Amino acid sequence: MIKSEIRILNKLGLHARPASKLVKIISMSNSDVTLTKGGQRVNAKSILGVLLLQAECNSIVKLEIKGPDEDQLLQQITDLVNSKFGEE
Repeated sequence: MIKSEIRILNKLGLHARPASKLVKIISMSNSDVTLTKGGQRVNAKSILGVLLLQAECNSIVKLEIKGPDEDQLLQQITDLVNSKFGEE
């Protein structure tokens, strides 16, 4: 299991478009991923769960990844977040 933190960098935060990109990447993996922010823990393969986090710009989201492709998936998630979800 990998535990990590990501900082949401894009101006509008984790709204519908970036959340759908994140869920798409995670859903294609064989790993289980949970996201936690402010004590709220959600399944990262659920678009509604991800949106419920209300992760704004500069907020920290904790990741837990467990599965056979966890290292590769962490890199994909990190790359997506660092690219500001392709929005800027």
